[in-house]
Amino acid sequence: MEFIFEALFEFLVELLLQIVIEVLMEFGLHSMKDTFKRPRNPVLSFIGYLLWGALAGGLSLLILPTSPIANPLLRQGNVLATPLAVGTVMMLIGRGRDSKGQTLVRLDRFGYAFAFAFAMALVRYFFAK
Repeated sequence: MEFIFEALFEFLVELLLQIVIEVLMEFGLHSMKDTFKRPRNPVLSFIGYLLWGALAGGLSLLILPTSPIANPLLRQGNVLATPLAVGTVMMLIGRGRDSKGQTLVRLDRFGYAFAFAFAMALVRYFFAK
């Protein structure tokens, strides 16, 4: 039973770290939304979000250099589970913004948010102690 609570806590710490970073990134993009009026190539944007996510993962290692998830199998599962959860949260934020008539950025869509979080999770998986 203790193992389950420990695993949930470790997963939640990793999830919260990624959500906080991605929400901050989204707020930053919304502050610059007028500069993004011109349509962009979705493939290049997707690659860009992968690169930004990898950069965010590297920077997150300065804040939290060790992984809160000790179990190697849970760390592997986290590489997919956390980006799915973060992508869903960002999509819900985007829906809320859309219902209020606010301009959306690509990070408000599941695919781009997932790409960002997945790259971040991969960097953390390979480089966190």
